[in-house]
Amino acid sequence: MMISAPTLLLPPDPDTALVADGNIALDDPDLLAPFTRWMPGDSADTGLAESQFQLAGLHCAACAGIIERALLGLPGVRAARVNAASSRLTLSWHPGQTRLATILERVERAGYGAAPDAAAPARQLREREHRTALWRLFVAVFLMMQVMMMAAPAYFAAAGDLSPDLARLLQWACWVLTLPVLLFSAGPFFSGAWRQIRARRLGMDVPVVLGLATTFVASSGALFEPDGFFGNEVYFDSLTMFVAFLLAGRFLEMRARHRAAAVLEQTSADMPEAAERIEADGSSTSVAPNRLRVGDLVRVCAGQVFPADGRIESGLTTANESLLSGESLPVSKAVGDEVVAASLNLQSPVLMRVQRVGADTRHQAIQRLMREALTQRPAATELADRIAGPFLWAVLALAAGGALAWSFIDPSRSVWVAVSVLIVTCPCALSLAAPSARLAATGALARRGMLLVRLGLLETLCKVDTVVLDKTGTLTEDRMELLQAQAVGSETAPLLRAAQSLARHSQHPFSRALVGAALAPLASETDIWTQVQELPGKGLQGVDSSGQMWRLGAPDWVAEARGTVQAASLLDGAQLAFGGAAETLCLRFGELLRPDAREALAALHGQGLRTFLLSGDADERVLGLAAAAGVQSAQGAATPAIKLDVVAQMQAEGRCVLMVGDGINDAPVLARADASVVMGQGAMLARASADALLLSNRLMDLAKARELALRTNRVIRQNLLWSAVYNAACIPLALAGLLPPWAAGLGMAGSSLFVVLNAQRLARPLN
Repeated sequence: MMISAPTLLLPPDPDTALVADGNIALDDPDLLAPFTRWMPGDSADTGLAESQFQLAGLHCAACAGIIERALLGLPGVRAARVNAASSRLTLSWHPGQTRLATILERVERAGYGAAPDAAAPARQLREREHRTALWRLFVAVFLMMQVMMMAAPAYFAAAGDLSPDLARLLQWACWVLTLPVLLFSAGPFFSGAWRQIRARRLGMDVPVVLGLATTFVASSGALFEPDGFFGNEVYFDSLTMFVAFLLAGRFLEMRARHRAAAVLEQTSADMPEAAERIEADGSSTSVAPNRLRVGDLVRVCAGQVFPADGRIESGLTTANESLLSGESLPVSKAVGDEVVAASLNLQSPVLMRVQRVGADTRHQAIQRLMREALTQRPAATELADRIAGPFLWAVLALAAGGALAWSFIDPSRSVWVAVSVLIVTCPCALSLAAPSARLAATGALARRGMLLVRLGLLETLCKVDTVVLDKTGTLTEDRMELLQAQAVGSETAPLLRAAQSLARHSQHPFSRALVGAALAPLASETDIWTQVQELPGKGLQGVDSSGQMWRLGAPDWVAEARGTVQAASLLDGAQLAFGGAAETLCLRFGELLRPDAREALAALHGQGLRTFLLSGDADERVLGLAAAAGVQSAQGAATPAIKLDVVAQMQAEGRCVLMVGDGINDAPVLARADASVVMGQGAMLARASADALLLSNRLMDLAKARELALRTNRVIRQNLLWSAVYNAACIPLALAGLLPPWAAGLGMAGSSLFVVLNAQRLARPLN
């Protein structure tokens, strides 16, 4: 079934499979997958879908409430949550009870734009919003300059230099030039105010429109009848300047939102349009990536993007995974190595066996988590939203009271006092103070390779005083390292190369560590082994080109080939051996500390944090690794229950705990901690309990994240303090009649610009 969608919102685009001939195949689960998550429904024949959308035209919390109310009135819509800061909608709905086209039309009728949060439609929506906003800003700024030139003689001419007729002509010219600004550039303010009033939700557009309308009506009255009620002063220059500066502030805020959305799009922009699937008979077929299935064999040439998560079946190459992990260096990929969707094959053609497709891929899961994070409303943001409504009512009361008081003092100034109060107190800066800073910080962390699942983590990180780390996969790499190799009855290097060659046939952690060992040159790619078998609990055995049987596995099992146990006891702590009838190679492995572990722990200590290593491994190994890495305290032999008790005891002592784990067996303690971060390799297993995913796997990014969180908190406080001081200083001046409308407009717009530009300092790349 095809669902028709408004072409205004989603124009045809040959680059996307979502749009074809003006229609959207939104009922196809494969096409819904990029922006929809399916959950069990209430009946057997229908399911509950949670879809993500990008919105256009939002400016404040009142806009979010209007859209939510409009959608909640539709049948089948369970919940609608809009984040005005990121212009994103999360919709829970039953596809069997309402059409998605109906939902999009309802958003449009409410006065806003909407598009599925997939790369092409969302990008089109942002481009259209950006283009329209730029035109409105251009018209406002250009005509503002013309109006100011027309108004300048009245301000600077000496008495008698400007004749009354010329002064009137210049005022009429200002009135004519102001009309396009009011009707076109200021259009969003009037439409937004009307929507807010109709929805009975007072937002920022209401006082803006009251100030604009009052200024224009009063100035027009003074122009048409100089000796009338409104006097003979006109403020068309103030009106156009107010609109231009307010639009400039909103334009910068919109650009910040668009940059945050672009970070999400980077993970999907390079997905291939087609994949080359190898059929059972050896032929190849070009198919869309969303048509691939688990078990398919796919050929990926150099320069192409991997279309799904999978495992290398044949070939050697390197891959660029920077879009997913923030790591810019190429990653080597050999037979048996896993590759992820959206990473780029850099070196040579390979065959890949598909393991995960569609919504199950790491790429899609990361996108979904980013969308969910951007739709959240942290407590500080919600507080600003709650304050905005009562604040606006207080502003309206002050404006009315000021006008009433001045009607007795000087009736000719009462209207201008009310206008100044309405303009100067517009709470744009208050509503932008926290969201703009959080969005900028979130984008900076995402570019670094750290994905926030919950935006509240930025606030919690500022309170953290203790960092608890897991050992395996967190403080150490998620792989083993070959520490020592020693041969019996032969030279070590040739045996090691042969062992590496046989190890390529296994995915066991020891085998993978042996293949990647740097103690000897890599073995030749020529496979000399036949009759290779992998015996569970023992290891690998195979026959070489001369017909000799070799074994790679448990030392005692390998020693059986020689008829002696001498090799099994040759090295203390040897976990693996390789040998045949006359030669044996004993191998000892150990955990590999992450390259930046010592530097990261030193940085955390420098920030005044305490560190604690908590692991289920033996005490001796845990204490030794803690000493090598520089961790202050450590405890081994910790089961998941013990880990939970240790963190709970720390919290009972008043500590604020950040737990860092690999997400495999740490889910309970991750959920219990005040803040939690999961390493990239375990991210998908612990996404329900983690506050952030460290896709880069760089521990140093933890210290960078806390440093950025502290800076974000300072910027938010600066923005809120600026808003409070600005209003506290300007409201009395406006009520006293000392702040003309043009100065009020300049102050309000300047306040919003300061907040946005101050927040954008956080978007700079982290060193």
